[in-house]
Amino acid sequence: MVEFKAKADKIIKERWGIEVERIRAKRTYEERFYTVRTEKAKKRPGIIYGWPFSVTGAWCNSDVKMPPLKAIEKGGSIVYIGIAADEPNRFHNLTETKKSPLVEAGWTETDCRQWCEENDLLSPIYTTATRGGCWFCHNQGVGQLRLLRKNYPDLWALMLKWDNDSPVTFHADGHTVHDFDRRFQMEDEGLIYPDDKIFRWSMLEDDLNYRWF
Repeated sequence: MVEFKAKADKIIKERWGIEVERIRAKRTYEERFYTVRTEKAKKRPGIIYGWPFSVTGAWCNSDVKMPPLKAIEKGGSIVYIGIAADEPNRFHNLTETKKSPLVEAGWTETDCRQWCEENDLLSPIYTTATRGGCWFCHNQGVGQLRLLRKNYPDLWALMLKWDNDSPVTFHADGHTVHDFDRRFQMEDEGLIYPDDKIFRWSMLEDDLNYRWF
């Protein structure tokens, strides 16, 4: 992805004369993850926040992603975001200072993909996923988590470490990264099939009970 971004930046600069600027949040995801709640916090004071799916909501969006964009808006600049014309459920995010060129042009997600393919600007992530996003996102699908574990074991190991340290679970339903790791391990061993339609979390417990006895 790093190589692709450098290549994409070069193409955009050469063809359209636009210098791509990257904005860094004041605090990284990991820094926010390990931030200790103040004693004034209503929930769990004195311990780290952990995974964003906590009692205070998805802080990854409000505390890491949005502040840089809000700073640009306050500075009087217009923020352009990638909402497509066939995503009406996201139109409420558009304002006079937050616009979507895709909506104004009437371009759908399919139109965007086709244009990126024709201009050699389609991210390689779309060869294995339907959407791109943060590799540590708690909202990503099982398939993307499975690929992360397979293709990026170092990042998966970091996820497992964070999982050990977090006071809240990875998913709101109580399942952890370790639960997914155990599921994928069972798939590797051929004990269960990687099919969400037939998978039940109880299969993990059934397998543990079988091995125990």
